[in-house]
Amino acid sequence: MLYLIGLGLNEKGISSEGLEAIKKCKKIYLDSYTSEIPYSLRNLEKIIDKKIIKLNREYIESEKLVEEAKKEHIVLLVYGSPLFATTHIILIKECKKVKVKVKIIYNTSIFDAIAETGLQLYKFGKITSMPKWQENFKPTSFLDVVKNNEKINAHSLILVDVELDFDKALNQLIIANNKELKLDKILVCSRLGTEKSKIYYGNIMELKKLKKIKKPFCFVIPGKMHFMEKEVIENL
Repeated sequence: MLYLIGLGLNEKGISSEGLEAIKKCKKIYLDSYTSEIPYSLRNLEKIIDKKIIKLNREYIESEKLVEEAKKEHIVLLVYGSPLFATTHIILIKECKKVKVKVKIIYNTSIFDAIAETGLQLYKFGKITSMPKWQENFKPTSFLDVVKNNEKINAHSLILVDVELDFDKALNQLIIANNKELKLDKILVCSRLGTEKSKIYYGNIMELKKLKKIKKPFCFVIPGKMHFMEKEVIENL
């Protein structure tokens, strides 16, 4: 059996249901591909009282987890919500193909935490992701999503690749935009849900001056704001 357990946003976020499931399992894995935990892995091991094995993309997307789950109870820990990434949906699908049971234990995600910005959650449009650019591959499709959201006056959440530092991510946003969108003021949200949570609101030049933005972080590009949203956001 495979347990997919959301960790929430801080090291104390794992639920009692998740801890009970972990007790039943011999192997505890952590997805280090789709997101990066903003706290010590050792501290998390102390909380769950078991050794954690970090997994990369290749392992998670291979058949190895499914094969192991055929033989014994195993856990895949996921930062935030366990089903935010397509990778985990595919994993569930592969388990069902070979009749391996899957138990999903939900938790808080970034999409809950961005409400702290003052923007109303139901006014967000399609979520998008910014990948790390390669020398010969620099996709800008994440900006197309922002453009479409803007057409319906919706806010945009841009999740950022775990391999991207803040400076490079902001630079990619600037290059990808190339003045197509009027980015007056945008939000940078860092480590929401933790004690080191930070929210910054400003124009591109102001954001360029920010130092040491810690991962994980994301960008939020506001759409048309209600006066209550403006009131909260301007006080950030």
